[in-house]
Amino acid sequence: MKKTLLTILQLVVFVGLGVAIIYWKAGELSESDKAEMFRSMRSANLWMLIPLVITGFLSHWFRALRWRLLLEPLHVRPSVTNTTISVLIGYLANLFIPRMGEVAKCTVLARYERVPPDKMVGTIVAERAFDVVCLILVTVTAFILEADVIGGYAQEVLGKYFQKTTSLLVAIGGLVAVIALLIFIYRRNKDSKVGKFIKGMGDGVRSIFHLQKRALFLFYTVMIWASYLFMLQLGFWSMPFTQHFGGMTALVVLIFGSVGMIVTQGGIGAYPVLVGKVLTLYGLDEPSGLAFGWVSWMVQTFIILLLGFIALLLMFTYNRKVHHYDYVETGMDTK
Repeated sequence: MKKTLLTILQLVVFVGLGVAIIYWKAGELSESDKAEMFRSMRSANLWMLIPLVITGFLSHWFRALRWRLLLEPLHVRPSVTNTTISVLIGYLANLFIPRMGEVAKCTVLARYERVPPDKMVGTIVAERAFDVVCLILVTVTAFILEADVIGGYAQEVLGKYFQKTTSLLVAIGGLVAVIALLIFIYRRNKDSKVGKFIKGMGDGVRSIFHLQKRALFLFYTVMIWASYLFMLQLGFWSMPFTQHFGGMTALVVLIFGSVGMIVTQGGIGAYPVLVGKVLTLYGLDEPSGLAFGWVSWMVQTFIILLLGFIALLLMFTYNRKVHHYDYVETGMDTK
């Protein structure tokens, strides 16, 4: 009951914050600016949705392939189809309920591939940690290359989250405390269900250090980020007033857009505002920047909804016809 209430509270807070941002920004814009923004939004080339959907799918497919690599050291080899379906359904769930995506991914794969959930949780933790490292590296790269354009705005937006050393130390201390508590519980309850679950999590996290195909893992990671960048570039090409923007602008938009996706549920409100502000730093007027931000957000949301619901249908039809799974301690494929 408490967990349900906490989930509802998180949803209300994140969505409420997004609505508040929209209300605040709408109040700042004049009627002529609003009219210009909607006019700019209508100028988008809808045919670009086709390559955008394809590229969006590829980003999820590469993520599914990378996740399978993390499961390999644990002698877990789910089918590519079910792994991709799980990833797509995870993103769909995350769109509506905070942090529900990870739960949905594990649930789907555990049901149709008979993969132990505890080991999957560990690999998801490892994957998310690696994603954070990648985002930091991409951010640092963009700041170095585009410091003269985004330096001041980056400090204004990101400084609120990173300027307080005390908060950072508290967060690190809390993480260390949680890890220590898990180790303590495991040592006291090795043979219990809780102990086995914690061990499975640990095995999952350690799997990233035992990868036999590290080059392939890095390749999939690069392709995931390349897909994100190419989607933004396609977005630039789809609107007449952004066609002149190139890869570096797309990289900066990707960074601040990622922050927007974290701040509110599904990025509602925050994503368009942050992206719009970034584009004004590159010479675009505010209504046009907001127009691109909203179109970009709507397209991404549409892609998640489309692919997510297709995955839900495939989940039943594919697994009704054929059920492939392979979980063997010997590490040998049965397929």
